[in-house]
Amino acid sequence: MIESADDHRLAARLYLISPLDVGGGFPGRLAHALDAGPVAAFQFRVKGIDEHAAARLAEPLQRICAEREVAFIVNDSISLAKRLGADGVHLGQSDGAIGEARERLGRDAQIGVTCHASRHLAMEAGEAGADYVAFGAFFPTTTKEVEHHAEPEILAWWQALFELPCVAIGGITPANCVPLVQAGADFLAVSGAVWNGDEAAAVRAFHAAMTTV
Repeated sequence: MIESADDHRLAARLYLISPLDVGGGFPGRLAHALDAGPVAAFQFRVKGIDEHAAARLAEPLQRICAEREVAFIVNDSISLAKRLGADGVHLGQSDGAIGEARERLGRDAQIGVTCHASRHLAMEAGEAGADYVAFGAFFPTTTKEVEHHAEPEILAWWQALFELPCVAIGGITPANCVPLVQAGADFLAVSGAVWNGDEAAAVRAFHAAMTTV
């Protein structure tokens, strides 16, 4: 599950975000990635398809995560997370209220919130009962259009004041992740850096980089 360690200064953990295309041979790729090293969570992120189709695509991926005790988080949709019995949901600023998600998914669900580069949004999310906050984008990324740019200082600020875990997202690679870990990111949310090449090699490279911190 998305929980921070007793000591927040332990090295960050990986939080994989799916590519938009999760059909075909992707379940095998996911298994390879999860078997390459510890992964805390996998976020199921698809766009432009109805809930029935999304559920069919999610089922084998959710099973792979469950077999490896990796949290399965649904992006954007409280309804789909409820339907799948997912471990949680990740909400953008326009994807629904934390209170609604808690009511529908239960007290054990992991609810994350995108807070961009906003300290105010992060504090609001924490007060509303989020289980983690996500800051970014820290680097240029082709996974989604970037409207907000965050600096590592926001991670250090958050860690100095709050115990709620924080996630760093946006263009993160094994080559640039160390400053984010040093600043206090509990989790590194990564997508393209893993799925645009050899997923197992990428996971191993992330772990090699993080263990040098």
